[in-house]
Amino acid sequence: MYTRREFGTLTLAGLAVPAFGGLLDSTVGGVRLGVQTYSFRDLPRPGDAVDMVDVVIRAMTECGLTECELFAPQVEPRLGPSGGRGTAATSEVQQARQKSRQDLRAWRLETPIDHFRAMKKKFDAAGISIYAYNYSFNADMTDDEIDRGFEITKALGAGIITASTNLTVAKRVVPFAEKHQMIVAMHGHSNKSDPNEFCTPDSFAAAMKMSRRFKINLDIGHFTAADFDPVSYIREHHADITNLHLKDRKKNEGDNVPWGQGDTPIRDVLLMLKREKWRIPAYIEYEYRGAETATEEVKKCFQYAKQILA
Repeated sequence: MYTRREFGTLTLAGLAVPAFGGLLDSTVGGVRLGVQTYSFRDLPRPGDAVDMVDVVIRAMTECGLTECELFAPQVEPRLGPSGGRGTAATSEVQQARQKSRQDLRAWRLETPIDHFRAMKKKFDAAGISIYAYNYSFNADMTDDEIDRGFEITKALGAGIITASTNLTVAKRVVPFAEKHQMIVAMHGHSNKSDPNEFCTPDSFAAAMKMSRRFKINLDIGHFTAADFDPVSYIREHHADITNLHLKDRKKNEGDNVPWGQGDTPIRDVLLMLKREKWRIPAYIEYEYRGAETATEEVKKCFQYAKQILA
């Protein structure tokens, strides 16, 4: 276990900042380490930028990470209001949200596919691979939007879609996964009360029964918070896991905390991947409340993992 202060000093032990666009490799001890780019969600989006691609590439390069699961909202434009509370403007806010949703659907369907191929070239030039595209299917997506997600994923050079979705929506995705012959990995959270949500081992099993192309994107922090054991689950189901999300949470729906302060067996999981030589990418997902920027906190997490695997 590390104290907050000890965790904060980890980056002092040799995390050099590489030159932008340099050739790197973030595999450590045979374990593929990378990042879910959701980790960089709080970094500012330049005022005139349509997307966050340059911001993500710069942050990953500063961290020394060379592969990622790319978070769709960082590829897409920010259209209209993202929230809004209160009763006075409820109807106006709802109308604005509806228009924003329609605009996003139009953008997804009408943006030329070469736009996404150009994004891939930017990542390639920086020496970064996009392993998976996190395109979370939801109930208000049209069939065309679902289909377009697979086309975008291919254009970005990723071979896998990861999705925070539910069992009902997953059924709609089956024919598209078969059409495009692409793996879709279900991402779970820690809500055990809703049997339609991905959380429990049974919910993942139900998805994999729907299609041989459905696999598991296991978040070991959420799995721990739901009071399941990620070590035993990975040991039993490693062949069906596309990639892991690394974070530290406490059991019984506990908080996200700096790595080493929670109940998630990050060390045991990483050492098992190393020992068994399972080529399951393990991606940092920064979600605790850090004292520094997202980039600096991801550096700390990377250093924490490197020290385990050294």
